[in-house]
Amino acid sequence: MNAPESVSLSQAFWYWLKLGFVSFGGPTGQIALMHTDLVERKRWISEQRFLHALNYCMLLPGPEATQLAIYIGWLMHRTLGGIIAGLLFVLPSLLILILLSWVYLAFGDVPVIAGVLYGIKPAVVAIVLAAAWRVGSRSLKNRWLIAIALLAFIGIAVLHLPFPLIIITAAIAGVLGGRWLPHSFQLGGHAPGQTPSYGPALIDDQTPPPAHAQFTWRKLILTALIGIALGALVGSLLVITLGLQSPLVQMGWFFSKAALLTFGGAYAVLPYVYQGAVDQFGWLTAVQMVDGLALGETTPGPLIMIVAFVGFVGGWTREVFGPMALLAGGTAGTLVAFFFTFLPSFIFILAGGPFVEATRNNMRLTAPLTAITAAVVGVIASLTVFFAWHVFHLAEPLARWDWVAIGIAALAAIALLRFKVGTIRLILICAITGLVVSYLPLK
Repeated sequence: MNAPESVSLSQAFWYWLKLGFVSFGGPTGQIALMHTDLVERKRWISEQRFLHALNYCMLLPGPEATQLAIYIGWLMHRTLGGIIAGLLFVLPSLLILILLSWVYLAFGDVPVIAGVLYGIKPAVVAIVLAAAWRVGSRSLKNRWLIAIALLAFIGIAVLHLPFPLIIITAAIAGVLGGRWLPHSFQLGGHAPGQTPSYGPALIDDQTPPPAHAQFTWRKLILTALIGIALGALVGSLLVITLGLQSPLVQMGWFFSKAALLTFGGAYAVLPYVYQGAVDQFGWLTAVQMVDGLALGETTPGPLIMIVAFVGFVGGWTREVFGPMALLAGGTAGTLVAFFFTFLPSFIFILAGGPFVEATRNNMRLTAPLTAITAAVVGVIASLTVFFAWHVFHLAEPLARWDWVAIGIAALAAIALLRFKVGTIRLILICAITGLVVSYLPLK
């Protein structure tokens, strides 16, 4: 079997665009889809090179599936290829969420849409619960990691500690655990020679890094400075044009911080986004936050794209361009949230990629990452409680709990965990169920 022929930038463009429209299923599903396409079928990149890139992306804050697309696009077609891959991977989701956010705010009280959301929101509770179970079953391998997860849950759900403090504390625990209990803070990996082969790849195990992937400190620093300068330029233009107190300026700074704290994916950072967007700035309500996640689950692309919904609702409700330009204000909020959330991911990959290629034979996960992953399980579990509290009305007396919604969530959880039903199929079934239930005297 021969290696595939070289891939043009045009061919890659159409592949990344197609992937952006079909990348449902969260980061696990998106990474699996890329593996099937790029490693097994097209053989653009070998298994070991794919996993090496993935390990680096897993170490970074930010959406790992998006970063993986940027990395492979960059490795194949330089900086332009990485930018194209990353943008096309999220662009369909961005456009769809702008449309859905407008429909939600303009027509959210229409009975049909309210009924659909009534069915989707319990499904979201089940989806987040399943995410906590999947991550926990893979990462909580001993009592020390279970204890970290439990303490993280208590810290954010009961003590309402800031999310960054929990992550920093977990990392410190990982450093200490790696020194004193190294076997308890190890993550397994693929030993050399044990990864499967699907035939010669365009970028194979022994293919040397291309010229643009050669590491130099000058290239790393220059690329990082260009990315930081771009973010500073956009932020400065917002301040000069709108003033420091503008919600758009606040969003730019807030989502820049959020982008640097997304260890463990979108589910892990959502409590931080909630603390800021709902409690601190009041851009949207707790109920709207749940509805936004429900809409986000119905679109392709990374789940962290919920920030686009948060930005849209914040720009709309705060009337950043006045009461006669709500759609323009909402769209501006979405673009600001999107830009500042994803800019760090491009900087991390385009600046750090050459260093990763240079250390390809000795890169490994660290004890702090192990502890952070354990803490993320507790954070995701707290998110389940948060959503369940609002969706099921658990603050009300027992007789007023929404038992229909609880039943939908229970069946959805069984479908996900026991029968492995796909996320999109589950959401569709629950949406139809909610629509039917909304016209029956059950609620």
